[in-house]
Amino acid sequence: MTDHDQARAWAKRLGRVGTWTSDVERLSAAAARDYVRELERLGLQALWIPESLGSKEIFAHAGLLLASCDRLVIASGIANIWARDATAMANGGRTLVEAYPGRFLLGLGVSHAPIVKMRGASYSKPVENMTRYLEAMDRAPYTGVAPPRPPDRVLAALGPRMLRLAAERTIGAHPYFVPVEHTALARKELGPGPLLAVEQAAVLSTDPSVARTTARKYMKRYLPYENYSNNLRRLGWSDADFANDGSDALVDAIVVWGDAREIRTRVDKHVANGADHVCVQVLRADFAAHPLAEWRALAPTLL
Repeated sequence: MTDHDQARAWAKRLGRVGTWTSDVERLSAAAARDYVRELERLGLQALWIPESLGSKEIFAHAGLLLASCDRLVIASGIANIWARDATAMANGGRTLVEAYPGRFLLGLGVSHAPIVKMRGASYSKPVENMTRYLEAMDRAPYTGVAPPRPPDRVLAALGPRMLRLAAERTIGAHPYFVPVEHTALARKELGPGPLLAVEQAAVLSTDPSVARTTARKYMKRYLPYENYSNNLRRLGWSDADFANDGSDALVDAIVVWGDAREIRTRVDKHVANGADHVCVQVLRADFAAHPLAEWRALAPTLL
């Protein structure tokens, strides 16, 4: 089976819509088990989990979640290459893929300069570093029982060079913090075969003030990172749009808000622009509510 065949198989396995969330990081192990079981009951096929500074270690976290449900795919969005060497990354993936065939997808990324610095490393030449890292993963020794084929990988990719590397060396790309026009450009760079799994932030609220206030908390977190702001500049956004945690136009381009039908429309636009899978990240306005309250409302329309 070729990488493109694998990409098509993963597109079917992930489904058209999945969820991306950091909410599960804040849950106890017992609550996380309940969380993924309910995602399955709602009909979701995929859960993307992050690895940020101070988060749960991603392979341990993925193993806990995989063991807690029967069908749900767990995808790393993303495993930070600066958090472990290439051998540890390769063997973490091999361990989970052998234990849970077809249910773990390894997303890798170069992270961001400030986070890398806090880890005690130096951020430079991301494409070159990722290329060397992938090569080292391919050479990594492993004394465990190997899965039938090496773990499939996708890259966190925004710019054309990283997207091309994703197409050449992995089964596809996982763009994050992007408007729908980026999806068309990403598909063009990748070509028709590779998987394109796009993150889309969403606020389930029809109140513009509530929605944009919630969205700007997300914007405030990510806009300062140059990888994201430079990508938006390539798409025509300016420094004026980045001020005050984002202009209304930029906020609305990055974060869809409204009712379930409005969120479905944004998903449809990504798909029309070439996405195979859209992992919707619900930005919650009310943290007192159940962490899956919005998905209970969204699932009948999005899935």
